[in-house]
Amino acid sequence: MKIYFARHGESQANLLHIISNQSLPHGLTNAGREQAARLAEHLQDHSIISIYTSPLQRAVETANILAKRLQMDYQITDGLREYDCGIAEGRSDEAAWHLWQAEYDAWTINRDYDYRIEGGESFETVHQRFISFINGLVKTNVANDFGVVCISHGGIYSLMFPSIMHNVSPAMMMQYGFGYTSYIFAEPTPGGLRCVEWNGVVV
Repeated sequence: MKIYFARHGESQANLLHIISNQSLPHGLTNAGREQAARLAEHLQDHSIISIYTSPLQRAVETANILAKRLQMDYQITDGLREYDCGIAEGRSDEAAWHLWQAEYDAWTINRDYDYRIEGGESFETVHQRFISFINGLVKTNVANDFGVVCISHGGIYSLMFPSIMHNVSPAMMMQYGFGYTSYIFAEPTPGGLRCVEWNGVVV
């Protein structure tokens, strides 16, 4: 199987610099819809058989554009949802972003995987739901040679990719970046998922 991990297009929350990782009404911008259309055009010849998306509006709108172009349905899964930032959700103030940064540093630098913003999720909780979904996806599709698209978010991808792909490191995430509608193409191997292509660049 082939898994295409794609990020959603540019959203209103991105422009407004709002932490919007739950059910807030921040959809795609016009630029975001154009980005999603270009991603759909790029993937139309990749033998895609299914699309899975985070339930957040910007991801669902991205998946809908892909699904229409590829003439198929999409499925919404909580496993791909961005991590919950609790009391920082819906905010754009400096204090909220300090909370976000403290959590990100706790997880990525201090390895404090139980740390969480008040009312939000810990790394362990996010990791468990994401890995559970991906393991199920691989188990169901590993025997076929078709493509599966996952539409999710930059935050959860930057945290989870080093956990699920043995040839991806946090340093690579910094080096290559993961902009709007960027994607990673990965394949299962005996040692776990392997990143084959990073937004068009062979790894």
